[in-house]
Amino acid sequence: MSLALEIESIFSQESERVKSVDFHPTEPWILASLHSGTVSIWNYQTKAIEKSIKVTESPVRSAKFIARNHWIVVGSDVGHIYIYNYDTMEKIKEVEAHSDFIRSVVVHPTLPYLLSASDDKLIKLWDWENDWICTRVFEGHDHYVMDVTINPMDVNVFASASLDNTAKIWNFDSSEPKLTLEQHLKGLNCVNYSVIGNKSYLLTGSDDFTTKVWDYENQTCVQALEGHTNNVTAVCVHPELPIIITCSEDQTVRFWDSASYRLEKTVNYDLGRVWTIGYVKGSLQVVFGCDKGLVMVKLSGSEIIHT
Repeated sequence: MSLALEIESIFSQESERVKSVDFHPTEPWILASLHSGTVSIWNYQTKAIEKSIKVTESPVRSAKFIARNHWIVVGSDVGHIYIYNYDTMEKIKEVEAHSDFIRSVVVHPTLPYLLSASDDKLIKLWDWENDWICTRVFEGHDHYVMDVTINPMDVNVFASASLDNTAKIWNFDSSEPKLTLEQHLKGLNCVNYSVIGNKSYLLTGSDDFTTKVWDYENQTCVQALEGHTNNVTAVCVHPELPIIITCSEDQTVRFWDSASYRLEKTVNYDLGRVWTIGYVKGSLQVVFGCDKGLVMVKLSGSEIIHT
């Protein structure tokens, strides 16, 4: 059995280099953070900018909606976290968070917490109900921390990816990692949890051009996805379809069957290197951020039984 995958382009917009994208859970909005230091909210129904603000002269590599507070939160290369009300675009708070680039910010799904990861090799936990104080520092990586992601099956656990060639898994209540995954030959750029079948796995993308699928509870790599010809920059399993999506500096997006790990499609959107993926549970839409802009597509698929 395999999947007949269809990919329909919905919306494409040229811009400066897009370093992160995030879907709003209820509004038809995409939040894009740009290498130029600007964040923009695009309406993918009207195909127009709703809001835009120049945060800093330095790149902003990660931005997320905190929809329950009507906020956006932005991590910048100056090491600061900026919080804005997205209705008024008024700056609510600026936090001196790290001593180097902030590579990733992620919002806890239920608690008033934000995680930030930085080139200072640290991950920090911030409590916005207590005036954005740092409540814990997670130490253990030996190089830049490029990405963090929270386990959707256990929101007291998160994973990180680093240029020290490792991924680590952490509990929120401990400053030390609970386990380390090591098999990549070069640094890691991205990490994401996925549920394949009834089991939770971890995906990691690396400068060794591969994506690895991990049975992290047993600390084993169950599959390496090979084919990209440059660094892998973003990975995910589609929330509604059995498809693994990988993005790369080779300017392609690759779509893989999450059961057989077979490559289904390779797409080049002619927007340069692909840096980031955005998606939301309950939707077939996916957005990709690239050197020259962003593109949103709708995926659909039906299973084919081979006889």
